[in-house]
Amino acid sequence: MPLLRAICIKIMKNQKRIRFERLAVYRTNEVLKRLKVLGNCGNRSAYEYSEEEINKIFAEIERNVRDSRAKFHFPKGRKEFRL
Repeated sequence: MPLLRAICIKIMKNQKRIRFERLAVYRTNEVLKRLKVLGNCGNRSAYEYSEEEINKIFAEIERNVRDSRAKFHFPKGRKEFRL
C-alpha cells in the first residue's frame, strides 16, 4: 500500500506541474500581448499624453509585477507571532 500511495502522490504532483506549465505559458503570453498593445499608445502622432501619465501607468504595472512575483516566493519558515 505505501508504494501505491507514493505512486499516486507522484502522479498528482506531475499533474499539478503540467497544469502550471500550461497556464503559466498561456497567461504570460497574454500579458505580453497586452503590453505590446499598450506600447502602441506610444505613437505620438496618434496620441497626446504627458510624462506624468506615462510614469503613472508604468508605476502601476511595476507594482503589480512586484506583487505577482511575491506570490511565487515561499517563506523559509514562519516566524512566531509577537507583540
